[in-house]
Amino acid sequence: MTPTQTELQGFPPLIDAQTHTLILGSFPGVASLQTGQYYAHPQNQFWRLLSAMLNADLYLLTYQEKTVSLLNHGIGLWDIYASCYREGSLDSAIRLGQFNDFSALRHSFPKLQRIGFNGKVAAKIQSHFQQQGFQTLILPSSSPANASWSFEKKLSVWQQLLRFDAQFS
Repeated sequence: MTPTQTELQGFPPLIDAQTHTLILGSFPGVASLQTGQYYAHPQNQFWRLLSAMLNADLYLLTYQEKTVSLLNHGIGLWDIYASCYREGSLDSAIRLGQFNDFSALRHSFPKLQRIGFNGKVAAKIQSHFQQQGFQTLILPSSSPANASWSFEKKLSVWQQLLRFDAQFS
């Protein structure tokens, strides 16, 4: 952290009473922070992955339409960090990250059953959710920085998130 760096603030959760699955990222990237939209970088495969999973063309919808569609499918979004210091968008550059308060999730959203972690950094808090009885799944990051995984390979893991009979950790 440099003296001139300011603390970055994340987004509120995208979740409602019908949410059964919550996808947790680490922290919004630069493009997302600039637009105020989850997964706004055009090379991030998040919306493409969800489109394939839900058999819906989310990628071409407006952001508001995308989020409404996710909620209609019982899927919510949030990040593990509420705030941090970071230059650029890489998770490895996150400094002094402050976790979001997840303590009320179980009580406030009783239909919530499973948590998918979008990448290894987000999965750092997997045990916290397992101890609360949530089903968890570590997903390969949708980030363009995760170029070692093909889209098809990522999708095969991401699809497990919506299988109610899937074996979760």
